[in-house]
Amino acid sequence: MHPHDFLNNCKKEIVELQTLLTSIPAIAPEGGGDGEAKKCDALEKWLKANGFENIERFEAPDSRVSSGVRPSLVVTIPGQDDSQRVWVMAHMDVVPVGDPKLWNTDPWTVVQKDGRLYGRGVEDNQQGLCSAVFAALYFIKNKIVPAHTVKLLLAADEENGSAYGAIWLIHNTSLFRKNDLILIPDGGDSQGRTIEIAEKNLLWLSVHVMGKQTHGSRPDSGANACLAACDLSVRLHKLESVFDKCDPLFEPDYSTFQPTKREKNVDSINIIPGEDRFCMDCRILPCYSLQEVLAQVDRCCREVEKEYGVKVEYTTPQKSESPATPVDAPVAQKLAAAIKRVHGLEPKFIGIGGGTVGAEFRREGIDAVVWSTLDDQAHQPNEYCVVENLIKDSLTLVDLFT
Repeated sequence: MHPHDFLNNCKKEIVELQTLLTSIPAIAPEGGGDGEAKKCDALEKWLKANGFENIERFEAPDSRVSSGVRPSLVVTIPGQDDSQRVWVMAHMDVVPVGDPKLWNTDPWTVVQKDGRLYGRGVEDNQQGLCSAVFAALYFIKNKIVPAHTVKLLLAADEENGSAYGAIWLIHNTSLFRKNDLILIPDGGDSQGRTIEIAEKNLLWLSVHVMGKQTHGSRPDSGANACLAACDLSVRLHKLESVFDKCDPLFEPDYSTFQPTKREKNVDSINIIPGEDRFCMDCRILPCYSLQEVLAQVDRCCREVEKEYGVKVEYTTPQKSESPATPVDAPVAQKLAAAIKRVHGLEPKFIGIGGGTVGAEFRREGIDAVVWSTLDDQAHQPNEYCVVENLIKDSLTLVDLFT
């Protein structure tokens, strides 16, 4: 059977799987949930009932959840050639619903309307999960051996950094090889044109400025931490003109250094604060190392200390850098060719300012790409998945596996 006919005949089963997965909230402890165990159990049962035989379960210990573990599944479809495997990594966990009053339907019950499925998680990341599962199911039901061994990683803990999911698997198993092709269907555009191959380096700063508190009428007898912090935040923002290269792969195409969160200092207008705290969110082009960026941060801090008579300390709540996947990498070119054949589109390679689990693989020297056809409903109320997008993505994966 042609894959298009097979997948269109599977629409009922696709909706049923989406309905099953949505009905079992898989929220991390950070979001007040109990993890993925129950959802993983239901998914594993569904896979076995539908002919998947080679299923491995990996469990990262986590005492915060009732099961004590954060499970991930690896499903294998043996190929003609096992020397280079094709991985599709989707995640089972979802984010909380947010304000329930903003939802038009029950977030945990799939509602089908006008070619869309509504519910928490249906796009992020159950669309990618289902597209991968039904692409693999095409080979199983039709007894077709894919060109290369196909592996589906249905992971835990993506929404909160992957410490109990992909990162744990990278460091505690020997699942991955350097020449594996890794596709993450967890980001893209409504046409399915863009392939994400790079991320900006991420640097969060939490800055603590310590001066001397005094009365508002006697600034001469104190050291105004608020004034020093304001100046420092502007100096750090102006690092955009120091690290001033542009890269059209990204939008915006330059490095950004932005002041964000500010914490309360004093309770009265007539008190000059002795302490002030603020945060910076910096997204830096990968041509710059975080080491050279932090050297400039330190320079700015020392200058402000000297000028205002304060002491400055900072921490880095998040700090991440990763190489890009080359445009000519096999996974990028094979996916681009599949998109051309299935979508009839000329793919566009892009970089993003946000972070994905793809960076974890790139840091290990494994090329990874992020791609899907979606309306970018992630984390929003009334999240939806377009059924035809899911089927089109599944067709693209069949082509990639072939």
